[in-house]
This record gives sequence, C-alpha cells and structure tokens, in this order.
Amino acid sequence: MADPRFFDNHGPFTLAEIAQAAGGVIAGDGDDGRLFSDVAPLAAAGPNDLSFLDNRKYLTEFECSKAGVCIVLPSLAQRAPPGMLLVLCEQPYKSYALVARKFYPSPLYPAGIGAGAVIDASARLGEGVHVGPGAVIGPGVEIGARSYVGALAVIAAQVKIGMDAWIGPHVSISHALLGDRVTLHPGVRIGQDGFGFAPDPAGFIRVPQLGRVIIQDDCDIGANTTIDRGTTADTVIGEGSWIDNLVQIAHNVRVGRRCIIAAQTGISGSTELGDYVLIGGQGGLTGHLKIGDAAQIGAQSGVMRDVEAGGRVVGSPALPAKQHFRMVAALARLSKLREKSDE
Repeated sequence: MADPRFFDNHGPFTLAEIAQAAGGVIAGDGDDGRLFSDVAPLAAAGPNDLSFLDNRKYLTEFECSKAGVCIVLPSLAQRAPPGMLLVLCEQPYKSYALVARKFYPSPLYPAGIGAGAVIDASARLGEGVHVGPGAVIGPGVEIGARSYVGALAVIAAQVKIGMDAWIGPHVSISHALLGDRVTLHPGVRIGQDGFGFAPDPAGFIRVPQLGRVIIQDDCDIGANTTIDRGTTADTVIGEGSWIDNLVQIAHNVRVGRRCIIAAQTGISGSTELGDYVLIGGQGGLTGHLKIGDAAQIGAQSGVMRDVEAGGRVVGSPALPAKQHFRMVAALARLSKLREKSDE
C-alpha cells in the first residue's frame, strides 16, 4: 500500500518467509509457499496482503478483513474470518515491524562525496561513508564505516561519529561524540551553547559552556530536536534511547538507557533520567531533578519534584497519577453539585 514513488517494495515473500521474519508459527495447514506482495492495514488489505492485529479495539475490523494473512495473538486466532491465513505471535506489533522491514528495508546509499561537499583534509571517513551534496565536515572529524551524512549537514571540528550512523539533511553537530547506529533526523542540532548566564543589573553575563554531548549507541533523535552541550559536565543520552521531534534537552541533562521522550518535551538543565523512563508529549521538567528508573510522566505534565523509580505522574503541577485523577473526579462532582444548586 506504500507509494512506490517513495518506498521500494522488496516483496513478494512466501508465507514461510513471513513467518520466519515474524518469529511466529503458521496456524493450521497454511500453504507455506503462497506469496504475499505487500503489507496493509486491516480495513484496506486484500488477498495478497499481510496485516496484523495487536489492539482488541480493532477486533471488528479483523473479523471483516480481506487480508490474505494476518499476524495475531494465538488467543484471538478463532476470531479470524474464513480463509484468512494466520501467523501466531506473542508480540504481533513487534512481529509486524520485523516483516514490514523485510518488505521495505532502509535504502542503501552508495559510498561517495556529493557535489559541493566540503571535507577538511584532516577528517577521517570510514569505508563506505556517504556524504551528501553541500555537507561540511570540519577538521579532525571521524566518521565510522557505512555512515550516511545528508545534504547540507554541518559537522564541526573534532566531532566523532561511530559506524552505521545516519545523519540527516541540515543537521548540525559540534562538541559531540556519537556512538554506533545513531540516527539524527533532519534539522537536529547537537552541541550548541546551553542556556547558561549569570544575572547582573547591567546585563546578563554568558557562562562558557565547556562540556560536550555524548550520544551512546542505537539512539534515535527526532527532527528539529536540540541537545545542548554541558556547562562543565557532559550532556549524555543513554544507549538505545529514542527522542521524538521538537524536543529540547538542556545542558548537563543525563538521559538513561532505553528512554522514550515524546514530541515537544522540554528538560531543563542538570536533570537526570534513569533507565526506561517514558515522557509523554509536551512534558516539561524543571532543572536539577532526579527521575527514577522506569518512571512514567504523562503528556503535558509539569514536573517540579523528583519522581521515584516506577512512579507515574500526570498534570501540572505533576502529581502521582491516582491522586491527580481523584482530584479531577472531585472537581467534577463539585461542578455537578454547583449546577444543581443553581437550578
């Protein structure tokens, strides 16, 4: 169902190949050699397409779907319409992602230097690096093998980038060390001055920002996100963390491993996130906080206090989730009482 002008379909694949990629089991006596040509949502899929069911909210669409094969939980197999082949998996969404990547793998870019790119003579590029048109790579830069640098990206002096990185168009990087398989989507800004100043009646005095940005392996940074370098200590993004578009990470922030930070979140200076922290869209965290491992911060929450490991907070100011929703319910009851008294 993907537009072939933009996406290259590597199918078709047999049912056996799909099941292997999904890490699942073919239900019943499905024809292992039957070919399927594409992936599609349940409502739009046809007999030659693969789809999936992960959320029970879409059970009705599943029961009416014309998909030729579907990835589904074993417990829901009996709800499939007649004739639909099934691949049974315990994590259907993950399995679908693996199969979709088989149909539509990431594009491969040939090694080489695009027109108008400027690369300092002291920069070191690994085997198979692609540099897009107009990119600028400064002195002492190191870029690992098979990495991609998009058009008009600017990589300042002495930056180090690991292997298999993807640096999108118009990205700028300075004062930074990046690990392997790091992805920076278009417009990302890494390593610029943090918002550090000393107040004075005569005017603000800028505090030199002398730290770096450290982005560990397998991080994914969304479009137009900014990550400031540290004041004296480093700003650190832990291994495997994914940050959405339009996020601001201030100086000296430390993000743990495998964190998820949704769009338009802002994290103020020197706040520390543990591992596996989840932050919903437009979350706002003040500075010098400690957010414990596996904490969850709801969308649009304004966090002004530390959050314990495993804690769930929501609202502004952020409160423990149960307390917040009790307060919301109490206000609703008071509103109804007020309406009755005004009748």
